Amino acid sequence: MRDDLPTPARPLKIGTRGSPLALWQAHEVRRCLMAAFALPEAAFEIVVIKVTGDQIQDKALREIGGKGLFTREIEEALLDGGIDIAVHSMKDMPTAQPEGLILDCYLPREDVRDAFVSPGVASLAELPAGAVVGSSSLRRRAQLALKRPDLRLVEFRGNVQTRMRKLEEGVAHATFLAMAGLNRLGMSGMARGPVEVEVMLPAVAQGAIGIERRMADDRVQGLLAAIHDRETGERLAAELAFLARLDGSCETPIAGLAVIEGRTLWLRGELLRPDGSASVAGELRGPVADGAALGRTLADELLRRAGPGFFG
Repeated sequence: MRDDLPTPARPLKIGTRGSPLALWQAHEVRRCLMAAFALPEAAFEIVVIKVTGDQIQDKALREIGGKGLFTREIEEALLDGGIDIAVHSMKDMPTAQPEGLILDCYLPREDVRDAFVSPGVASLAELPAGAVVGSSSLRRRAQLALKRPDLRLVEFRGNVQTRMRKLEEGVAHATFLAMAGLNRLGMSGMARGPVEVEVMLPAVAQGAIGIERRMADDRVQGLLAAIHDRETGERLAAELAFLARLDGSCETPIAGLAVIEGRTLWLRGELLRPDGSASVAGELRGPVADGAALGRTLADELLRRAGPGFFG
């Protein structure tokens, strides 16, 4: 056996949030590594880390610090050596990693679409005027306000199970979740159906799982290279460059999606005013290898068209 592989005596420590979906993702990373290197489950240790974003449920993320609230404590453990890798939902990740960390491994991407979830209404189009829709996503709220200004939007945070309970309690008539999360949890039947990307362009990197490591850890780099999905990485290179150029945060409604067709990458993007009063959308096609440059170019074009003060 290679001496750089994890063993039960020296397990690879996988850091994760403690929600059911986060744990599923960590277990999937473990499963992939086990299969790639014929390792036993005991060669890995799942380390659950409490993050601020999961502990504060009664406020919008933009009010308490944004996306970093789901990653800060995990990244601190990675830098301190308490864990060897960190597993993240990529749509929750800030556009830049702390010094010394890198995110360059992705598992195959799941369904990128949003899921319409409602106990009593079949689709978004069938929601009656005045219906209450719960969502914590500024992007979804802005898209809904643009398409359906007759709806009433309320803050709706928590994991999948918490949000389903809120629906059952009548807090809202409907909500939207990531189809990827429902599929991974075996809960796709909870959705009335996916919302096509032509109706609601998804969040950048939605449906993708990323694995973060210490930049100087060559051993872990070698392990992760064996499970990296190249196409997901190519698509995210364009989407994340698009988001980074826009300085995307929880205060900025941004949607983006890259699709690969042969050796051509098709990137779509959308900027919205937070109140849904206006949007600017566009798309570009180019070589897959130029994905990051395409992302920056599309971002610049949408910013030019939006003009100063668009988000204000």
